[in-house]
This record gives sequence, structure tokens and C-alpha cells, in this order.
Amino acid sequence: MRDTERERQRHRQREKQAPCGEPDAGLDPRTPGSRPEPKTDAQPLSHPSAPPSHLFKILSTLVKGIRRPVTCKIRILPSLEDTLSLVKRIERTGIAAVTVHGRKREERPQHPVSCEAIKAIAETLSIPVIANGGSHDHIQKYLDIEDFRQATAASSVMVARAAMWNPSIFLKEGLRPLEEVMQKYIRYAVQYENHYTNTKYCLCQMLREQLESPQGRLLHAAQSSQEICEAFGLGAFYEETTRELNARRAELLARTPEAAREPVEDTSGVIKMAVKFDRRAYSPQITPKMCLLEWCRKEKLAQPVYDTVQRPLDRLFCSVVTVAEQKYQSTLWDKSKKLAEQAAAIVCLRSRGLPEGRLGEENPSWHKRKREAPDQDPGGPGAQEQAVPGELCKKLFVALGSGEESPLEGW
Repeated sequence: MRDTERERQRHRQREKQAPCGEPDAGLDPRTPGSRPEPKTDAQPLSHPSAPPSHLFKILSTLVKGIRRPVTCKIRILPSLEDTLSLVKRIERTGIAAVTVHGRKREERPQHPVSCEAIKAIAETLSIPVIANGGSHDHIQKYLDIEDFRQATAASSVMVARAAMWNPSIFLKEGLRPLEEVMQKYIRYAVQYENHYTNTKYCLCQMLREQLESPQGRLLHAAQSSQEICEAFGLGAFYEETTRELNARRAELLARTPEAAREPVEDTSGVIKMAVKFDRRAYSPQITPKMCLLEWCRKEKLAQPVYDTVQRPLDRLFCSVVTVAEQKYQSTLWDKSKKLAEQAAAIVCLRSRGLPEGRLGEENPSWHKRKREAPDQDPGGPGAQEQAVPGELCKKLFVALGSGEESPLEGW
């Protein structure tokens, strides 16, 4: 952290010393596509036509390489002249629109937004300009959105914080009571199985000053969707909705034999199940792939072999694992190769009735090794078999040194 702060201080010092230095391009560091902090060896920008050339190359490449409209979001620079020079060059890359947050890079929401700077940009460019940054000072209700747009001469408005505080800000009829909005949001979150951490964050943004209230304290302590519902008097709704979702899920699985929870062997000899690997359901130190590898070693079988393919249509992955000449596969496709391989390992373990490392699951082989380790003779014949972690580390370094795939890949 100290080195990073020193780099920032050196960069600011160079900007002050450069007689005609162009400040940092001002891309919002919290938005996708923003460039990182400049390195200490970066050259000062001595002229508006000088770098950051990679910024314009990125935008130009995107515009030429994809068929969808490309937009860019920036913050304003300390100098209006430099800001206008920057957006002109951005416009020449061929992007469809530019969003302008009317604050400098170092400014926070409590600093006033510069409607004048956004307006000057909008009057300079021929492409649409989207005004952003008005939530704190300008936008408290729906009609304020149009007022902010007119004050900045922008084509449209991007609303962030005001929408988090109360999503009903987009209702022309006016804001709905916060309690009503939160209740409706929680119902949607449960019905669509939103992860409780995201639900909790959004509700905290809505409560804001009320986080220290009794209800706010209950929300802060909640560790599941059920506890969130109970904090807002929706415990019965959660139980009823959960029952309906489980019943619907069981009905869908019953319609598709291949997607059943029980292993099914198809005509090609591959045993299939509909399973996915959820990292939260497993111990941080143990994964299904580790359990399967450990079992194969114990039974003196060859290591599991994973054959993974990617579907071009949606870029999802499916893996088939071969153990003792039998193939296993999950019928559900995953977003990454590692997750697909873990799912295939789960199918194999469940088909054979073996532990897979889930939280609360007892696996005698792991505990047995822990109990026997202190009494094991380091030079005894069983020492190598017991010291599995050490052997795995050795194999990892050997694999990395030879360029082969590591046996820990995906764990």
C-alpha cells in the first residue's frame, strides 16, 4: 500500500512540475474500461494530442471489432480546455455516445457536480452526451431528472445513487414510501433467488440513515435470505415461496429423466446427473476434484481424466471425467472449465456413494490421516502415502517446470 501511495504522489508531483502537462485522462476508476493508476515511469502528457494513446486505440478497436454501439464514460479534468480536447479525440474514435460524470477524479459525491462542464461538452460534441453525477444535489424525484438534463444540455441522464436509495424515483407519479419499496424488492429477491449478500447490500443503500434503527440492526446481522425476510416481517412469505420453488424444481426434474438427481447411464455408457458445483457449499480446503483424486490414489487407480468442451452458442462448458474406464458427466453446462470439471467429479463421487467434501459431511479418510500423522514413522513405508499435501506440492512444481498441466488445476 505504501508503494502505491508513493507512486500516486510522484505522479501528482510530475503533473505540477510539467509546464504544459495534460492531467490524467480522467476515466472514472469505478467504471468498466477505466485505466489503472499510471506507473511511475509513465511520461507526462505534454500536449493534448499526446498519449494516452492506448485509450483511443481501445475505443477504436472496439468500434471496428463489434457490431453493437460502443459508449465511454469519463470524469471531467481540472481544466475545461483539456476536458474538451479529450472528448473531441474520444468522439473521433467512432463511439456512439459519451457519459460524463461532472466531477473530477478525486472528488466524491459530497462535492458539487459541474453542470457547466457537462453542458460545454454537450454543446461541443455531435454525438449524444449522457449526464451523470446529479443524485446528491439535483435528483430527489422524477421531475428532477429532466431538470438536470436541461441544466446540462445533455441528451439523457444516467441515475445511479438516487435509484439505489429509492428505485421508485422513475415513477412519474412520484416516490413511493420506502417501506413499500423495500418489501416489494425483498419479494422479488426471494422469488428470483437473488443471493442474500446482494439483497442485503441493496437494502442497506435504501435504509441509509436508518441503519441504526432496530430494523436496520436486524438487517445488518442477517446472514441469509430467510433472516432478511424475518427482519422485515416476511418470514411466512419466505417459507411459502421456498416451498413453491422447491416443488416447481422437483416437477421440472421429474419431466426430464436425463436431468434427474439420481445417476442415469445413457446409451453411450456415460453416467449423467444434473448437478452444479457451488463453492459456498464446500469446505475452503476440500473440493470434489480433490476428494476424487484422493479416492483414486487410495484404490490405486489411475488419476481421473477430464475431457472438457465449450459450446460455441453460449460459450458454456461441459466436462466428462473418466475413472476406472467409466465416464461421468453433469447435464448442466457451466460458465467456466474449472466449474464444469468440479461438477463432473461430483457426478462420479455421488454415483459411487463417496464423500465429496460438502460442509458438514464426514469423510473418514481425511480425519484418519490427521489422527495417524503424529504416530507415523517419517521413514516408514506408509510415510509417502500419508503426506498427501507434500506430494501434491511436489507434483505441482514438477508440472510447472515441465510445462504440463498442474494436478491442482481448477482446485
